[in-house]
Amino acid sequence: MLENEKKYIEEAKDGNGDSFGIIYKHYVPQIYRFVFFKVSKKQIAEDLTHEIFLSAWQNIKNYKQRQFPISSWLYQIARNRVIDYYRTDKKNISIDTEDFKEDDVGFYEQKDPDISFNTEKIKELIKFLKPEYQDVIIMRYVEDLDSQEIASAMNKSEGAIRLIQHRAINNLKELYAKYRGIN
Repeated sequence: MLENEKKYIEEAKDGNGDSFGIIYKHYVPQIYRFVFFKVSKKQIAEDLTHEIFLSAWQNIKNYKQRQFPISSWLYQIARNRVIDYYRTDKKNISIDTEDFKEDDVGFYEQKDPDISFNTEKIKELIKFLKPEYQDVIIMRYVEDLDSQEIASAMNKSEGAIRLIQHRAINNLKELYAKYRGIN
């Protein structure tokens, strides 16, 4: 969470662009990584991230503070924007991973022993998961959000998020086993 976040939010709601700029600067790397994992193309991820923050700036007056950081709201906007991108531009759906570079997305080896796969393979296989599963995996293991923050971003209960995470991990295990020829 950004230090003095509530103050910056209130100032941004009053039209202070500098305060919104501080929020932007703090959260743009996280939102970009999330979007990049969903679309796999650097330029598209940059464009969508720009649109997400533009939308956030245009709608900041409607933001209602909760116990979670504003990032939950930003992830919600990001999820919706990525969904819109795929709905309106289906020809761009790709599982090509040539744009993936660990430096671009800040991907790190998983902390969870259930996901001890090869990092590159995970980046390829995640594209085969349902979008909801992708969101949870990215938010949990790439962005290191806790269940409460993910639940807030996805408008679901913590229990539902834990269940989705469990199912997503199991699906990744199955996909990995198929990839390795293990059935």
